[in-house]
Amino acid sequence: MSRRLLMFCACAAMSGAALAQTMVDPTQPPPELLRLPATGSDAAPAVSKGPQLQSVLTGTRGRQVAVIDGQTVPLGGKFNGATLIKVGKNQVVLKTGREQQVLTLFPEVEADVKNAAHKR
Repeated sequence: MSRRLLMFCACAAMSGAALAQTMVDPTQPPPELLRLPATGSDAAPAVSKGPQLQSVLTGTRGRQVAVIDGQTVPLGGKFNGATLIKVGKNQVVLKTGREQQVLTLFPEVEADVKNAAHKR
């Protein structure tokens, strides 16, 4: 009987140790991405104040949809009072009255390309 009790206590102690282990959250970005560059040209890009284009979806039957700030907007649909008038591969055009606003999927890359072209 004492042998069974000893085995039970050993198993209970090992299971407690297993429960005490720290679990890594698989949804967290890798640690190297959490480190932001300090200053200078490697500094983190400024956060855009306007709407952000997150995705462009085009269907085989001509369906064109943009995801802007988490909202799915079909071609001709409205986003914050503006009408989605054009859907491209990596950009869309919103129109409010006479004003047009172009949203790009990767605005940082677009800005880098423009800056490189001006330096030539």
